[in-house]
Amino acid sequence: MKMTNDHRRFRSWWLVTLLALIIPAYAIAKPVTGVGFSAINVPDPVNGGSMPGYVFYPSASAKGRTEIGSYVVDATADVAPIPGAKPLVVISHGHGGSDLGHHDLATYLASHGFVVATITHPRDNFRDSSGDGQAVVLGGRPVQVSATISYLLQNPRWKLVVDADRIGVAGFSNGGYTALLVVGAEPRFTGIIDHCRLHPGDRNICAPLGKIEAAAAQQHRTAQQLIQELQGSLHKWGKTSDPRVKAAFVMAPFSSVFDGPGMTHIRRPVFLYYAEGDQVLLPRYNALHIAPLIRTLAAVEKVPNAGHYIFLSPCSPQLAKEERSICDDPAGTDRVAVHREINANALSFFRRILHAKDL
Repeated sequence: MKMTNDHRRFRSWWLVTLLALIIPAYAIAKPVTGVGFSAINVPDPVNGGSMPGYVFYPSASAKGRTEIGSYVVDATADVAPIPGAKPLVVISHGHGGSDLGHHDLATYLASHGFVVATITHPRDNFRDSSGDGQAVVLGGRPVQVSATISYLLQNPRWKLVVDADRIGVAGFSNGGYTALLVVGAEPRFTGIIDHCRLHPGDRNICAPLGKIEAAAAQQHRTAQQLIQELQGSLHKWGKTSDPRVKAAFVMAPFSSVFDGPGMTHIRRPVFLYYAEGDQVLLPRYNALHIAPLIRTLAAVEKVPNAGHYIFLSPCSPQLAKEERSICDDPAGTDRVAVHREINANALSFFRRILHAKDL
């Protein structure tokens, strides 16, 4: 993978310096410690109830891999963490995803001295996607990430190993959208109508617009009115931006809803990844659309000859049988090798921004 030349001119001098430090990320040494993990349940400020998830952390007592359903995770359950405050990264999964969809990124960061938290976003996960396209998801997701941070900083166990001044966020697809909001982006949902008039072939984004128009007609309203109502509900559950978060690592984000004014609020470094052959969130309307709008863009990386789901953890044999649509990659694409580079780039990025180092 090479840096995309189209976006170099958008970086200030200090980000160019940062990028120079990120480029050799693939040369980073092997993990330096074992990894432990524990299940958590975070109170959900949007829907009520709780959000299941996991905390991954460095541990000197880890013994190896653990099978959790169809996932094989390089961590040991409920072993003691290495003492001391460490930088935190919260990972937000994509639409229909889960709290283990990026377990290899979580364990890789934890093996190099980070604490990593994952949650399952209510009403936008593999069991329940009933909130898709609604304010409860589009405005609720970033609030749920903030709630996870607050939970860890207040919990008697986790506050001892998390440094409140060194926090980052990572996200994929809808989780990438979430991460962008957490670091300040403001979406403009009414832009979807204009986008779909100009680009009706963008099926994944524009097909739901037909459902919105049909629902609006039944209420004797217009799609514009319903979407404006959605816009007005964005901050219903609280601020979507969290100043405690210092950096965002964003993979194949849903981002056609962002425009120039909405991106000017991002003042924290963003590392942007996309897949060349992404047919779910077409890069030219999403990642490549926002790249020149992010003033604090640290880097843009392309995964050649790969589809949207390349950013999910390499699948176990069992998961590959159950979920071929998210596990199969184009011929010649090695997801394990791709993830070695993604994970190393994430580590290098968060190390530099959060001033982290191996234990």
